[in-house]
Amino acid sequence: ICSIFTISYLLFQRGSDELLSSSLYNSPNSNMSGMVVTANGNDSKKLRVEDRMDCPPSRVLHIRKLPNEVTETEVIALGLPFGKVTNILMLKGKNQAFLELGTEEAAITMVNYYTAVTPHVRNVPVFIQYSNHKELKTDNALNQRAQAVLQAVTAVQAASTPTSGTTASESALTPAPSPVLRIIIDNMFYPVTLDVLQQIFSKFGTVMKIITFTKNNQFQALLQFNDPVNAQQAKLALDGQNIYNACCTLRIDFSKLVNLNVKYNNDKSRDYTRPELPAGDGQPSMDPSVAAAFNKDSSLLGLAFPGALSPLSAAAAAAAAAGRVALSGVSGTSSVLLVSNLNEEMVTPQSLFTLFGVYGDAQRVKILYNKKDSALIQMADANQAQLAMSHLNGQKMYGKIIRVTLSKHQTVQLPREGLDDQGLTKDFTNSPLHRFKKPGSKNFQNIFPPSATLHLSNIPQDITEEDLRVLFSNSGGTVKAFKFFQDHKMALLQMATVEEAIQALIDLHNYNMGDNHHLRVSFSKSTI
Repeated sequence: ICSIFTISYLLFQRGSDELLSSSLYNSPNSNMSGMVVTANGNDSKKLRVEDRMDCPPSRVLHIRKLPNEVTETEVIALGLPFGKVTNILMLKGKNQAFLELGTEEAAITMVNYYTAVTPHVRNVPVFIQYSNHKELKTDNALNQRAQAVLQAVTAVQAASTPTSGTTASESALTPAPSPVLRIIIDNMFYPVTLDVLQQIFSKFGTVMKIITFTKNNQFQALLQFNDPVNAQQAKLALDGQNIYNACCTLRIDFSKLVNLNVKYNNDKSRDYTRPELPAGDGQPSMDPSVAAAFNKDSSLLGLAFPGALSPLSAAAAAAAAAGRVALSGVSGTSSVLLVSNLNEEMVTPQSLFTLFGVYGDAQRVKILYNKKDSALIQMADANQAQLAMSHLNGQKMYGKIIRVTLSKHQTVQLPREGLDDQGLTKDFTNSPLHRFKKPGSKNFQNIFPPSATLHLSNIPQDITEEDLRVLFSNSGGTVKAFKFFQDHKMALLQMATVEEAIQALIDLHNYNMGDNHHLRVSFSKSTI
């Protein structure tokens, strides 16, 4: 029995732990509509395999894309940290499984966690979504092996329970002392913005307030959830995770504060419940009592609260360790991206360079000669590749939803000298248009997902709002709103859709406005 659980714990390790790339692996990219499987070999009991992500929450989860030789123990290990696993159905011929948890709450926590952290089995990313089924009805006689493994693992889980009547994973989710988390970012290779924190932590519940500050030369933040339970779940799932590949590591503990007092909404502090707050001077203001509490907060490593994580039993330890193993397998180590489902009539190396250049310095672009709806893009480093993938996978470009994944190639080869590849490969290594050449450039702090609102800069003084509206309308879209900044050198311009904004950015970034004024275009987090 013990060896079974040891195997499940060891196989619980997963490859990449980048929080901002998880959407790639949980995308509803399935062609299994209408496929039918049986739970017990009897056609009268059928389970329809879902291919939708919009199923309502259920304690039965549908797991897809499992590796060929996967065992029941490995699948059960995915669910153990979140609560009792009550049933399992393996569909080995289909590389799928159904996993039933004891409660719907446990299933919701599991789905939320694996939305933030890509689930891996044997270094292979797998897809987890809610099933249409509210419970699994399996024939135990024909599902004997799975049931035996389930009973063995459950016995180990019960044996390691710290308190009578409480499962190990439930003990890890005892009442949290505070809805406020204290977050320290270690190994901060890239800037971490307030919006990035909100994006990551909101997967676990409603984020109400965030204050960011620097203390002891470390970037830190206080983040308040609307419920201490959400804070507990976020801490359990995210402590020790990397925001970007191999850097920006989250160190999370509870703050002694139970409520944050935010006076300004800007890039340093935000109260999402009070959008009317002024922007202030960019510095968060805090009550003296709050500032004093900062200084008294215990050090991260030595902090222990009554009711916080009790000494972890095996199942809870698996949850805490999940994702702390960085860079096993190839995931996250390549700086080359494979982009597929491109509009081959429209796409060019230049258009890909411009779009992917929003998220990093694209060095080389190669549209594949025998498959012109696919391209390889070499970024300056693996972190930029990860960033571009997380923001652009699933976006619409020239009318087609593009797919962005990491390539197995380490570099993009240039064509041999004298060989005409019809302009499909281009070397941008020395391009003056790279946005991230200068260390500490402000561009690092202004990386946002594609949005309908564009930020324009380097606008000549004699250019009017009408001039810009006409220019952007000519890119094939509709300008919905426009706003100049005070000095008229910058503006916000809102297109009708995100796709139109992507098109406009590709067409008009670096557009010559006259007198050698080249327009700069990027995505904005603002709306007009």
